[in-house]
Amino acid sequence: MSGDNFNRIAPDVVLGNNVKLSKFINLYGCTIGDNTKIGAFVEIQKNAVVGKNCKVSSHTFVCEGVTIEDEAFIGHGVMFINDKMPRSTTNGMLQTEADWKVVPTLIKKGASIGSGATIMCGITIGENAMVGAGSMVLKDVAANTVVAGNPARVVRGGEEK
Repeated sequence: MSGDNFNRIAPDVVLGNNVKLSKFINLYGCTIGDNTKIGAFVEIQKNAVVGKNCKVSSHTFVCEGVTIEDEAFIGHGVMFINDKMPRSTTNGMLQTEADWKVVPTLIKKGASIGSGATIMCGITIGENAMVGAGSMVLKDVAANTVVAGNPARVVRGGEEK
């Protein structure tokens, strides 16, 4: 584990054993499992969970409400979304946490998400599923299925839900 000045790791972060942290990361209020590797320029927000033996590649944003199970791969520059109707204000005032509700997302064991993908909130990506690079995932992906495109569609494997 790295503890140098290039990383911001809040005291409320729970790190498993043998977690490997690159430089220029921002972690707060999250949990990261044993043997997981976090690349450079990654932010993982509060109430996000990354399992054991995962790889989260550089420039990725894992927001509140995202759960990534064990052995998952998250490519470079993957963006997760946790709000289907984002707004900056309510009645002319900046929103606070009280003005919106986190919509959770689940990435199941062994799933792989290609670089540059965007993952909409409120969905599940199944066990061992694969999301192609640059895809926009708007709905659930079944286990052992490959999806790609914008919007992501089944390329191989299971059926669309």
